[in-house]
Amino acid sequence: MSTDLYTFSSDSLPGDPRFLPPLANGLLGWRVYSDVLHVGAVYNGERGDCHRADVPCPLAVTVVMEEGGQDSFSLDAYNGVFTRTLTSPGATVSQSFYSHRYHSNLMVMEILLVRHAPSEVVLAVNLVTSFLPQSKDIHFQSGPDYKGGRYIRGQTNTAEFPGGPQPTVHLIWTPIPSTVTLPPERSQDRWCFIVAVADSLDKAEASFDEGLELMATGDLRPSHEKSWQELWLHSKVEMVGSERLLKAVISSMFYLLSAFPSIHDTSCFFGGVSPGGLSNGGEGQDYWGHAFWDQEMWIYPTVALFYPKLARAVLEYRVQTVDGAKYNAQRQGYKGLKFPWQSAVSGREMCPEDIYGEQEIHINGDVALAFQNYYYLTEDVSMFTEGRGSQLIWDMADYWVSRVTWSTEEKKYHILGVMPPDEYYYNVSNSVYTNTVAKLSLQFAVELADLLKHPAPNEWQDVAENLQIPFDQQSQYHPEFEGYTKGCTVKQADAVMLSYPLGLPMSLEIRRNDLEAYEAVTDPLGPAMTWGMFAIGWLELGEAEKAQQLLEKCFKNIQGPFQVWSETSDGSGAVNFLTGMGGFLQAVVFGYTGFRVQKECLAFSPLLPNELSELCIRGVSYLGNRMDWLFRKHEVCIILREQEAGDAFAKRCDLQVVLKASGTKIPLTPGTPVMFPREPGCVCKLQLSSFCWPL
Repeated sequence: MSTDLYTFSSDSLPGDPRFLPPLANGLLGWRVYSDVLHVGAVYNGERGDCHRADVPCPLAVTVVMEEGGQDSFSLDAYNGVFTRTLTSPGATVSQSFYSHRYHSNLMVMEILLVRHAPSEVVLAVNLVTSFLPQSKDIHFQSGPDYKGGRYIRGQTNTAEFPGGPQPTVHLIWTPIPSTVTLPPERSQDRWCFIVAVADSLDKAEASFDEGLELMATGDLRPSHEKSWQELWLHSKVEMVGSERLLKAVISSMFYLLSAFPSIHDTSCFFGGVSPGGLSNGGEGQDYWGHAFWDQEMWIYPTVALFYPKLARAVLEYRVQTVDGAKYNAQRQGYKGLKFPWQSAVSGREMCPEDIYGEQEIHINGDVALAFQNYYYLTEDVSMFTEGRGSQLIWDMADYWVSRVTWSTEEKKYHILGVMPPDEYYYNVSNSVYTNTVAKLSLQFAVELADLLKHPAPNEWQDVAENLQIPFDQQSQYHPEFEGYTKGCTVKQADAVMLSYPLGLPMSLEIRRNDLEAYEAVTDPLGPAMTWGMFAIGWLELGEAEKAQQLLEKCFKNIQGPFQVWSETSDGSGAVNFLTGMGGFLQAVVFGYTGFRVQKECLAFSPLLPNELSELCIRGVSYLGNRMDWLFRKHEVCIILREQEAGDAFAKRCDLQVVLKASGTKIPLTPGTPVMFPREPGCVCKLQLSSFCWPL
């Protein structure tokens, strides 16, 4: 595939600075030309005011040539670099920015000045900045220069809760002159400026040293670009038929991956993924930079299918917040863990409005589903033993048991007083989504206990089996909650998520009824991820063109030349809205392919819309194996990759393809293409002598 598809260019910047492209690497996030950057897990303020702390950015620099020139701007997603190019009759100056993908503590600006023809004139470029080493969130103090670099340090003003930790931030950066010049005897020159950001002086100095050494050897930018290229070579989506769709997929994958940590640098604490990414989330904007269900339900699934290391980072983030989750449950009067609706670092509830933190309890089931998905994809037991994931799952099961109410009359457990994902309603009983994820959470707790020989309380299974799942027998559809009036407006996908991603068994008739009932009443200005779920639903029913019509609605949320998503189609709400990108990517990666991560297999049921003649999904990771899939109108091809040296998930299982209609079994051999007619099937372990299809 041409790398040109990875480049997003324009002759001008967006009129709304919110839609300038973000550059992030899982630790540092910055929107180009902004005077502030953000550091993962660095927040200021108590609950209600807790937000990503603004850190001053020395790279907020504009280049100016006295003779003016023609501007062009480009975001190179393949190499992770944003460049402004200013061309005049006599010279071209290029200004490039990147958050280093390998060395997460570094941000870089490069200036390249090239003379067009020999001349006796000194060329000058002005570097204009309003940078001040100050922040409203952190009281910075200057320290002694370090190897020619300026140094400041500071601590956030307010902890997440009284007596809680207040993060410290250290910055060392190469000073930026007001002008750079190219003497007559030189045809070109390059200047490089770095910023090292860390939570300790030692780490900041070590990162700055690393940056200086890479500059001296010429490896600073190559090492960054190589890291991005490795990610793309590892996994990517390709298609034939729609360049617009493909570019939306590429940009969405770029921004999602930017929110995750380096797979090489494991020394930094990962602070989770927020709907607006790491570059956004300051005071009063973009959900304050907190993590929601968006992380597990919208952003995580596509990343987990390709990058198990990055998926595990999400789970580890939740494990690191269990003390706060325990505090939340106790504060509500329940047992176990209650993960916050808005999470920062402590795991305590940071939502400024109590009702969300008290009632939007489906977040517990969403977190549990991510752990279950990870185990089914990897069988990595260490995440649940040494990684403490099992105790987290079991403690959440205890929460559900303490949270339900038994109805003697109905012989059912009820969950009362909740807000479903559809936030237009609150204080309702038996949200169909909430109760279903609670049921799944309890069932996985029992399954995990059996796997690890842990005694499981009988209540876990009892509540799971007898939890009320609302269903309207007359209309043959799932009402959003007990008492929902069919035809009332809903905010976003909720009940339509029961089949995918929750996997609740239902007939095709009921699936259709759910889709039709809610599509007609979903708020057109609801959040961007919704239409991806409707598209997946219609693909399940074999209606590819209907699905495509709904997926088309997502394009209204893509703003400007750099493919920055807004939360709503009118450009309002959070930006860069990773949640919308996540829903869109799931429609492509799970919708067109029919991929379903199940207990004993990776199922597939492909269906392409008319505009696509080919879809290639490279680097799918399953049970220690990596596979490349090619889907055409009438056939499927799978190539199992050769074993990768040094792969942390190298404990691979031998796999086979099992086709559903015929029962045909085809072993997968590394490097050997396997082709078969397009039909539903699955990939599972070779040693399964017989395979029973999940209901």
